This record gives sequence, structure tokens and C-alpha cells, in this order.
Amino acid sequence: MSEAYVVDKNLGQKLHLEEGDLPQHNADGEPVVELTQEQKYLFDTRGWLLVPGVLDEGEVSAMRARALQVHGDPDSLPESERNYVSGPLEKLTDHPVVVGFLNEFLAFPGLSSAECYGFRMESSGLRNPAAEPGREGVFGPHNGSGFFRFAVDSHHYQCIPGKSFSGLTRVVWELAPVKKGQGGTLLATGSHKAAYSAPESIQDPNSEVWDTYECPAGSVLFFTEALAHSTARWTNAENERVGIFNLYNSVGSRWGSWEPPEELVAQMPPLRQTLFRGTYCANNVTGFQYGGQNQRDRPAV
Repeated sequence: MSEAYVVDKNLGQKLHLEEGDLPQHNADGEPVVELTQEQKYLFDTRGWLLVPGVLDEGEVSAMRARALQVHGDPDSLPESERNYVSGPLEKLTDHPVVVGFLNEFLAFPGLSSAECYGFRMESSGLRNPAAEPGREGVFGPHNGSGFFRFAVDSHHYQCIPGKSFSGLTRVVWELAPVKKGQGGTLLATGSHKAAYSAPESIQDPNSEVWDTYECPAGSVLFFTEALAHSTARWTNAENERVGIFNLYNSVGSRWGSWEPPEELVAQMPPLRQTLFRGTYCANNVTGFQYGGQNQRDRPAV
């Protein structure tokens, strides 16, 4: 099968993906986990993808404890670590499964290299009843029809045969079990490409418009912010929700003003630091200056 014709900035010429254009390992040296053809198809057609049981029990326990510590007892941590990308949670920012997904649906090879991610991280936060008293699980449908939206705020979804691009992408790490129909995230499957405006029934959380999921602790949910979605009221009495909501965007676009502390980023491995580089394209690839085919014709200056 021939590759998709993705246009580079060179007068409509096709962008050629070469070895080394995208990182094949994360900042910890772990091999990137590439998506299967089925996973690509499911995300493109549905607008969301669940990968269950990615983290082991020890990782989940440490990460959940850290998330609750950041929220409930921030004074016990140095100021630079009072956030959800510090400590054991740092590894979630570029987990091999996350990098594999974003390499496919968000990275642009011309703004990437073997040692530089082709995407950036927008924000990170916690979904937990204690963290949002009176707000956790409030039903509020939003977004949708991203295929037809302008790209000014990144809430868009583009695709051609063989390639799709999810401009603003949410990655949710469920650090506690989620029971279907008892809380979590509601997803209007396929609405990222919807040609019609949403029906009135979308305002009913029990409508057939909505899909949801169940999963064990340590699972990860991907969805495009171009998809209509909402939180759902948490009714699972067996455990509270502990969800880390990470957000990613293209290198040249920005949605919010969030920045991790400079002190925290400085101690990260160099590859992970590229998640938090400035929001611009020219000369913004580690080791290369912008220009030429996929950055390779001129050395950095």
C-alpha cells in the first residue's frame, strides 16, 4: 500500500518519512509501542481509544499515592513538585504507549527527530471527587464536528486516505478502576467527523448518543478534543476516581497558559524536556535548524 500524500512546506511536495524522523524510544530509553492497524482504525473512526492495563500494580499504587499527595498535602513536597508531572507521574508524560500513539496522530516529522518529540504537552491535571468538590462528574457536553472546524484553537481533526491528524489530544490515565455506567468520561463516538449538528438528545447523559467504557486501574484513554465528550457523575461506591488528564498539542499551536516549573523541567532527561519547548516551528527541533527535507539539510546554528 502506498503512503499517504502528506504535504510538506516545500511548494506542495510530499513529505517523506525517513528513519530517525520520529523517536523510537522515550526519555527513559524504553522502546516506543506502535499502534496496531486495528487501533489506528478504531481511533480514526470512533475518535477515542482505550488501552486497558498498561501500568502494573506497583506503578499504579505509586502514581495514585503521588497524585493524591499533590492534591491533599502539597506542603509535603518541594514547590516545583506540586503538580501532576512530577515524581512517578513524570513517566506518564512520555510513556512508550503515549509516544507511539502521538507519533501516529499528532507528531509532524518535519518538527521532530530521533531525539526530539514532534508534539508538545499542554497541561496536566487531576480528576478526583476530593479535588473538585461539587464539580467532579458535572455533565457538560462540548466540542464535536472537528473535521469542519478551523484550526485556530487546535480543536480540529484532519484526515486523508492513510493518515489522520488529531490537533488537540487528551490522554487520560485511570489510576483506579472504572465501572461502566458509574462514572468516567462520556464520548459521542464519531462526532469528531459529524457533518450534522448534535441532536437535542445529546443533553441527556443516558442517550444512545453517548458511549463510555470500563477498565482496570492503570489503563489509558485517548480521545481527540474534536470529539463531543463530557464527564459523568461518579457513582462507583467501591473506589474514588483518580484520573490524570494530560493534554497534548502540535508544536506550533497552544490552547492554554499552563507551564511546568522550570526547575522541574531542568532535571528531566533531554528528550522529555522537548515536550515543554516553546510554541513555534522555526528552529524548534533539537539538533536541527528548520529548513530542507525534514530538517536534515542544514546543521543547527
